[in-house]
Amino acid sequence: MKKVLILIVIILLCYIDPDWASSAKAKRHANERGIHTISKKTNQENKVELLPNIVYAKAGSTFLKMHLLVPKQSTIPHPLIIFIKGGGWGDKHPQRVLRFIPQLVRFAQSGYVVASIEHRTSHMAQFPAQLYDVKAAIRYLKAHADQFNIDAKKVGVWGSSSGGHLAALIGTSGDVPQLEGEEGDLRQSSRVQAVVDWYGPTDFLQMSKFPSKVDFDGPDSPESKLIGGPIQENKDKVKLANPITYITSNDPPFLIMHGDKDMRVPYNQSVLLYTALKKAKVQVAMYKIKGAGHGGFTQPEIMDTVLQFFDNHLKH
Repeated sequence: MKKVLILIVIILLCYIDPDWASSAKAKRHANERGIHTISKKTNQENKVELLPNIVYAKAGSTFLKMHLLVPKQSTIPHPLIIFIKGGGWGDKHPQRVLRFIPQLVRFAQSGYVVASIEHRTSHMAQFPAQLYDVKAAIRYLKAHADQFNIDAKKVGVWGSSSGGHLAALIGTSGDVPQLEGEEGDLRQSSRVQAVVDWYGPTDFLQMSKFPSKVDFDGPDSPESKLIGGPIQENKDKVKLANPITYITSNDPPFLIMHGDKDMRVPYNQSVLLYTALKKAKVQVAMYKIKGAGHGGFTQPEIMDTVLQFFDNHLKH
């Protein structure tokens, strides 16, 4: 009786849907072969376009470029994140501004225009040339906000290592005319609304007090090359390059992250910045990444924290 009922059901299904028998057979064979199926998603909301090699300024004979990640399928203005890749201010090799692009795609998918920018290296020019370049990039993007669908009133800056140093300086020197430079559209402000500093140096003169692989006080250290001479012999110049020098209560919110096993930029450098910002009553959060060295902490929890920070300050 059971066999008869099964046969009747199969006949009815074949009558209602002639393809049922063949599709059932195909599925059975597919399963037998271990083939799995994933349905294609047609959602266009998170597609991103890469606009490479955009010239944002010219410093002497050097054309300075950036790479933009722009959300597609949307014409509304988006908040802007500017990312500054580290690398000792380019003391040993040119900036690898494309290296972090895969990690930045997620932020563009989340509704941000994201710029990964280059600046002059310390071989090409001494400080504050690098800061001038970053500010020129900010002004360029604000001046071209309509072209790239940017909300020029919602700008964040994020940097790692030497890029973190420059990001912190962007956050604290927004009201310092002598640190603006003459590049780019000077009608635009270089002020930003949020700063993420990943393990950036701050007070160069304090770095040698902590264990490190680097002889910071030596003439060939990245910091000395940036300043143009041994840092202990150029203390006035070092002070100019210290983001703590310019802190005021009007500075934008900061997020600071630093590995407690960093042997290139001592963890204490971020503690100094955090303490000074807190003293000035600037909104700041600091995360110690336990067991982490000089970078390499892009696990989801950390990237989620960065994204949430930008969302809190650039989307609300």
